Amino acid sequence: MNEAQFRDSLEAEGILLSNEQMAQFNRYYEVLVEWNEKMNLTAITEKKEVYLKHFFDSITVAFYDKFDKSMNVIDIGAGAGFPSLPLKICFPQIHVTIVDSLNKRITFLNALAEELDLKGVSFYHDRAEQFAKKKDQREQYDMAISRAVARLPVLTELCLPFVKKNGRFIAMKGAGAEDELAQSSKAISLLGGKLENKYDFQLPIEKSERSIIVVRKEKNTPKSYPRKPGTPNKQPLI
Repeated sequence: MNEAQFRDSLEAEGILLSNEQMAQFNRYYEVLVEWNEKMNLTAITEKKEVYLKHFFDSITVAFYDKFDKSMNVIDIGAGAGFPSLPLKICFPQIHVTIVDSLNKRITFLNALAEELDLKGVSFYHDRAEQFAKKKDQREQYDMAISRAVARLPVLTELCLPFVKKNGRFIAMKGAGAEDELAQSSKAISLLGGKLENKYDFQLPIEKSERSIIVVRKEKNTPKSYPRKPGTPNKQPLI
């Protein structure tokens, strides 16, 4: 997907990018490739591939959910900033918080935000299990979002504690999402959520499968969750 295809494909979904926003995406790509030579941020470095599999893929969630107002979004395990920073470029009014367990990625994200002149972003080096125990973070967000981090039963425990009542947890998944969802009913219910929607589609050009799973937070998450670091992955709530 070249830059013109990227812009046109988003416009077809009602997302209009200015020349300044297109320049931000171009600089994002340049900084990503520069830093990727020093640390392992992504195996995808060809420009057309980055625009399709990172930038466009990240923004697909906005085809099904509105980002048209000021809202607090937390991205768990964003790595090189996906999906929340492409969303931030498209929708500058949202505030984005990223939590990642690797400090070198946080260093990259801070440098990237400065290069792109992004305002309303916060980056934290921490484990989601520990960060969710902090009073100023727990159940403070309109949305928790995550892409390609963990299987859904695990991801639910890492993300739902951050979401306020009536907020949403959104998991961006590839092939196999239906099986993961079937294993997640216990975790979703126990942690205060309810499945609201599941959207299935294909990425353009390569036609790979994608699913967006939307969980609505109906009640507070019990204080005992998330469990201590590493436990959700070792003993998922299934």
